[in-house]
Amino acid sequence: MATTPTRLSKPARREQLLDTAVAIVRAQGADGLTLVTLAEQAGVSRPIAYDHFGTRPGLLLALHRRLDERHRAAITRALRDAAPGAGEVARVISAAYFACATDMPELNAVSAALKGNPEMEAIQHESTDSYVELMATALLSYSGLAPQALRLRCVGVLGAAETIAAELNRGRATDGEAVAALTGLIVGGLDAGAARDEGPASSSGGGGA
Repeated sequence: MATTPTRLSKPARREQLLDTAVAIVRAQGADGLTLVTLAEQAGVSRPIAYDHFGTRPGLLLALHRRLDERHRAAITRALRDAAPGAGEVARVISAAYFACATDMPELNAVSAALKGNPEMEAIQHESTDSYVELMATALLSYSGLAPQALRLRCVGVLGAAETIAAELNRGRATDGEAVAALTGLIVGGLDAGAARDEGPASSSGGGGA
């Protein structure tokens, strides 16, 4: 029953273990993920799994960070290819957000498993700040709002996005409906009198150079 793990560098082994952890959560839910099941599925000894993550919460936190980083990276890539215009940028943000929400259901499962963990609260605050900064930076030139006012609206939109994603994952909305709803909320939050669908706002706005 003992296995001889393939020799990998420590960073490569950690990536392999996190890949295995994602597969376990996808197949069995977060309850099925422990350091013991991880070691068994990855074909490594238990001490290796413990050496990398220490405890089950440590493993779940590392997995959450990894999935969250992938989610944000996917939105960043999508924004790089977005055509100019407030409506198009809002649509790209919405489509990328929901594509990740449906492609990575493990993220919600891991978040739920970590509820009440104080370290998780700090990570969620960091994550929210990163998403808000990403959205606000992409939308600033299309808004007449001051940067802080736009940031606060992005906080509200992000909360709405999470709620709509839950509806989508429960089968109570289609992909198209979810994207349309979030796109409308984003564009509506840019300040109706100042947002410019055809291109960046003029220098009369609150965020121009």
